[in-house]
Amino acid sequence: MRIATLALAAALLASPVQAQDVREAVQGDMPGLLELYRDLHAHPELSGREYETAKKLAARARALGFEVTEGVGGTGVVAVLENGPGPVLMIRADMDGLPVVEQTGLEYASKVVTTAPASGVETGVMHACGHDTHMTSWVGTATQLVERRNDWSGTLVMILQPAEETGEGAKAMLDDGLYERFPKPTHAIAFHDAATGPAGMIGISPGYALANVDSVDIIVKGLGGHGAYPHTTKDPIVIASRIVTTLQTVVAREIDPQSPAVITVGSFHAGAKHNIVPDEAQLLLTVRSYTPEVRQHLLAAIRRITNAEAMAAGVPEDRMPEIIIRDDEFTPSTYNTPALSNRALTLFRERFGEDRVREARPVMGGEDFSRYWLADKDIESLIFWVGGQPLDKWAEANGDASKLPSLHSPFWAPDANAVIGTATEAMTLLALDILDRK
Repeated sequence: MRIATLALAAALLASPVQAQDVREAVQGDMPGLLELYRDLHAHPELSGREYETAKKLAARARALGFEVTEGVGGTGVVAVLENGPGPVLMIRADMDGLPVVEQTGLEYASKVVTTAPASGVETGVMHACGHDTHMTSWVGTATQLVERRNDWSGTLVMILQPAEETGEGAKAMLDDGLYERFPKPTHAIAFHDAATGPAGMIGISPGYALANVDSVDIIVKGLGGHGAYPHTTKDPIVIASRIVTTLQTVVAREIDPQSPAVITVGSFHAGAKHNIVPDEAQLLLTVRSYTPEVRQHLLAAIRRITNAEAMAAGVPEDRMPEIIIRDDEFTPSTYNTPALSNRALTLFRERFGEDRVREARPVMGGEDFSRYWLADKDIESLIFWVGGQPLDKWAEANGDASKLPSLHSPFWAPDANAVIGTATEAMTLLALDILDRK
C-alpha cells in the first residue's frame, strides 16, 4: 500500500488541480459523474445483491490508487488510502435499490425486474431512495481528495455499504471486521438526499437525527367459531381492535410530550369469510423512538397492553398472544456528535451561505449509519441531508413537500446535478477540514 501511495503522490505532486477551487474542480468533473449516475440509476440491485454495483465502483477506487477489499459483510467494499499521520476518516455510501417499479419517465429509468428474495415476488427495482446519488458523490469525493493529496494528512477509509434498506448492511460489515481488519476511524461522515427540501439545500441535525426503528408482530389467539353464535367464541378480531385503540394512548399518555415516539399499526390481518370467527388475528407494528429509555418503555407497554386485553376478554392462559420483536430488523437511532455537527454547520455556512445551510429537525425515519458510532462512541460522526427537489417543482408546490414525490416513491427523481455537485463539494470540504495538515 505504501509503495502505491508514494508513487501516486509523486504523480500528483505537480498537478494543476491542486490550485483549483474545490467548486470549480467538482463542476469540471460533473459530466463524468452524471454519466456514472445515469448508469447506476438504470442498473439498481436489491439489498445484499449489489454484485455488479460493488464491482463497478471498486474498480473506480482502484484506479484512483486506493487499496480495495471487496466482499466485506457480503457485497461491501472498503477502499483505503494512507497519506501520512493524522486522523482516520471513514466516508460511507450505501448501494442498494428498492423493490419499486420506476415511473419517473426518465430516459435512463430503471427497467430492471427481479425476484425479491424475502417475498419471492417478481418486482421492478429502482433507486427510489437516492443511493445512486450517494455512490456518485462517493466517487466524486474520492477523486477530489486524491487530487488534493498535498492538502491533507491522515488515512482515508471509504466504504460502500450493502443492504441499508433492510437495516442489515452496517452490522454485517462491522461483524466482518470493519474496525479490526482496516484502520479504525476517528471520524465518520455520510450524507443522504432529501425529498423535504429544495435541491442544493444542506441540513444538519446535531444530536439525534434519525430514530430507533423496531418491527413488532402480534399474533392474537382467540377461539374460533360460527359468526351466528359469537358467544361461543373468543373473537381475536375484537381483541386485536381493542389492542390497536389502546396502543394509541401509550404515546399520548405515557411518554413525555418532549420525547418523540411513534407506534403505528401498519397491518391488520384476520379471517377469510363473512360468517366465521377466526382463531387468530395478526398485527404488524413499526415503533419509533430516539433514546434507549423511551424505546424500552414503548416495547414494554406493547407487551403489557396486548396481554391485558387478551386477559380482559377471557382468553385462556394457553392462548395468550404471541409478541415478536424482530431484533434482526432493528435499526438503532442515529446520533450526530455535536462537535462535528457544529463544525460542519460553520464550515458549510461559510462556503455555501446562510440561506443554503440550516439546522434540520430530527426525523423518525431510520438509518443504519448509526451502527458505526454505536460500535465506538469515541468516533466523531455525522450524516447530513442534501435537498433534492427540483427548484421549479419546489416553487410550484410553494415549498410544501407533501405535494411532491417522497423518498421510496416510484416518481422520485431528484435534481441529480444539484445533489451530486453539492454533496461532493461539501464532503470534500469537510474531509479536508478534518484531515487538515495543520
